[in-house]
Amino acid sequence: MHKTPRQILGISVWYLIAIVLAVAFAGPFVWMLSSSLKPADEIFANPPILISPNFSMKNFEEVFRQAPFERYMFNSFVVASTVTVVALILHAMAGYALARLEFPGRRLIFIGIISTLMIPFYTILIPLALLVKQLGWLNTYWALIIPAIPHAFGIFWLRQFFLGIPQDLEDAARIDGASRVGVFYHVALPLARPVMAALAVFFFLANWDSFLWPLVAANRADMRMVQVGIQSFTGEHGNAWEQIMAASVIAIIPTLLLFFSLQRFIVESVKMTGLKG
Repeated sequence: MHKTPRQILGISVWYLIAIVLAVAFAGPFVWMLSSSLKPADEIFANPPILISPNFSMKNFEEVFRQAPFERYMFNSFVVASTVTVVALILHAMAGYALARLEFPGRRLIFIGIISTLMIPFYTILIPLALLVKQLGWLNTYWALIIPAIPHAFGIFWLRQFFLGIPQDLEDAARIDGASRVGVFYHVALPLARPVMAALAVFFFLANWDSFLWPLVAANRADMRMVQVGIQSFTGEHGNAWEQIMAASVIAIIPTLLLFFSLQRFIVESVKMTGLKG
């Protein structure tokens, strides 16, 4: 079937928009990868050099030689993984209770939790830092992990999913002798796996990329997280852009692996949760 000139024009416009968006989103990543493989004097060369004739892996070696970058990666992995696992467990329990259990003040508690989304983190930064200092947690994993666990978004999303579970499923489990806790672990949680997988991606990426709170909570070199560690390649008299780019490439690898391995759950979970009130 031949396309009309109007259809061809429409398809061409969509392709043009797609190409522009692809360049806009992929361009910074390509520039970062290209710069990580160049000598310093070629990064801001005019005209720009995309593929350097002096291609080398020296910048990556310098990242590990000039800073304990493997320690930064380890700290980020411990913090992001622990926060993700603990937050998923606690948020699932809270979401299930708010969705399926009847108790006084349930709706008021839910509104209170959701209202915390409107409070910017910057407004609680100083009180939180003073509290952590009083507890003696500065420069410890406690300071990096505990404040990052509570988040209304995870509770909200899981509550929306649990609201959609048919009551007949729970009734059948109760008739078979399951307790309320048994229904949660053996019926609700297995059904919520796509939503929890998507939340795991969000939680891990958010904590892996966090900068402000780790900068405040840990000023000792051996407790720095990876984003704060990258900042150490900047200096008063200039920035080592080639090493910053190399460190950024290393830091982004775990997040890309996690995202591409679990990305299908993100779309699936959005379709499953819907907008039930």
